[in-house]
Amino acid sequence: MFGKKENSTTTTVQRSSTSSAQHNSLVAGTRVEGTITSENDFRIDGVFVGNLTCKARVIIGPAGNFNGDIVCQNAIIEGTFNGKLDIHDVLEVREGAVIEGDVTTGKLQVQAGSVFDVKCVMGERNSPPAALKEEIMIDSLVEESNGEVK
Repeated sequence: MFGKKENSTTTTVQRSSTSSAQHNSLVAGTRVEGTITSENDFRIDGVFVGNLTCKARVIIGPAGNFNGDIVCQNAIIEGTFNGKLDIHDVLEVREGAVIEGDVTTGKLQVQAGSVFDVKCVMGERNSPPAALKEEIMIDSLVEESNGEVK
């Protein structure tokens, strides 16, 4: 009891709760219609009709089919997309993908064997988006009509 000191070893396992460890998945054979907002990665292997806003990465798998608008950080497209893509960082279009619509992205990677039939705006933009410019212009007009700006 008093003479001998025992060594004990304790192992602690911590589970990460970061967004990279968590993801959403729409599996093959599932169809969703509507609007979804997600903080974490979102993988689509089924059919999605609507709008998706994701603060992480969106993956449309080889069997995935998306019709609508996506706003996200990064995207990997292997399946079919028709609509408007607004990607903050990198859009990766893999072999076999079919993309039609409008694309805005920071960077673009397109593999051979894909269909990329879009109007595309790419690169860093220092000016505010067009919708924000219109809002600024409308605010200026309102101020002028109130007599605040002459």
